[in-house]
Amino acid sequence: MFNKKFYNELALAFSKADENFGATKFIKEVTKDMEPLSLNERMRKTSHILRKHLPADYKKAIEVLYKVIPTTQRGYTNLVFPDLVGVYGHDNVDLSLEALKYFTQFGSSEFAIREFLKRDFNRTIKVMHVWAKDKNADVRRLASEGSRPRLPWSFKLDEVIKNPKSTQGILEILKTDDELYVRKSVANHLNDHSKDNTDFMLRVLKSWDKSNAHTAWIVKHASRSLIKKGNASSLALFDFEKNPKIKIQNFKILKPKIKLGTNLEFEFDLISEKNIKQKLVVDYIIHYQKKGKELSAKVFKLKELELKAKEKISISKKQMIKDFTTRKHFSGEHLLEIQVNGKVLAKLAFKLSI
Repeated sequence: MFNKKFYNELALAFSKADENFGATKFIKEVTKDMEPLSLNERMRKTSHILRKHLPADYKKAIEVLYKVIPTTQRGYTNLVFPDLVGVYGHDNVDLSLEALKYFTQFGSSEFAIREFLKRDFNRTIKVMHVWAKDKNADVRRLASEGSRPRLPWSFKLDEVIKNPKSTQGILEILKTDDELYVRKSVANHLNDHSKDNTDFMLRVLKSWDKSNAHTAWIVKHASRSLIKKGNASSLALFDFEKNPKIKIQNFKILKPKIKLGTNLEFEFDLISEKNIKQKLVVDYIIHYQKKGKELSAKVFKLKELELKAKEKISISKKQMIKDFTTRKHFSGEHLLEIQVNGKVLAKLAFKLSI
């Protein structure tokens, strides 16, 4: 993403917006020693070099950014614009927050806004409550996403973790939002709270009117981590059995020895041992071999169902075992478990070779 082609296009865009922009020097400086840097390090370096080549006056520099960002292609590289504000904009907070509101419509300001929350939480969160009512969905999402307690790829917001009510007003405003994009952020925000402030999060979910389809979707999605853990209160929200009477039979892994890049395939029978129907959420857990020979568990959703009295159903699943940017596999023994309503009922081992 942050490559020579990108910088050539970026330099051209800034040259059109600012006649004093030194495109050739900018490209030379920003691409120097770029190769070993991570994606986020490249973004931060770009922000630093770009600031050097913009007008010294911060307000004039922001004016140039305003001109350029609508001409760019929306995507991750556009985070350079809010990142520059997050680094250099703290001496003019009002101007900077307004810029972040605008820039988020072209590339999210969710990371940059946290720099302002860290320095002046009360002032910034007050503005974000206003953003939650904005007509633009990107701005509304920023109000929730930017104030998440545990936003991935960013630092924790200790103020929100200590006082979860500080963002509750934002979530209340957005709980019926028409945009799925916004509702996903609200659900993820609440799911963050489930890790540090479980009781608070559950009280909020219980208080919401779940007859509204949008709110009901948020409640369900926000509860996913607690349901996977078998949290009794979260299971009760959706009428899942707290203590299911279930038996698993004929559980087998079709190929107990597999290679990276092939499928893990398994099947089992789920049998009710109760005389009335049971509402169940069935997950499977893979305990991955880590580099140090320890195991690391990952829970995957399998299905939700209502099992009738004494009913038996057969379930099968296949999953490709391959490397991702977030997960590297290692050879050795792995463990597969079947979980029903948060309780592990069966387990088998399989071996992976790289």
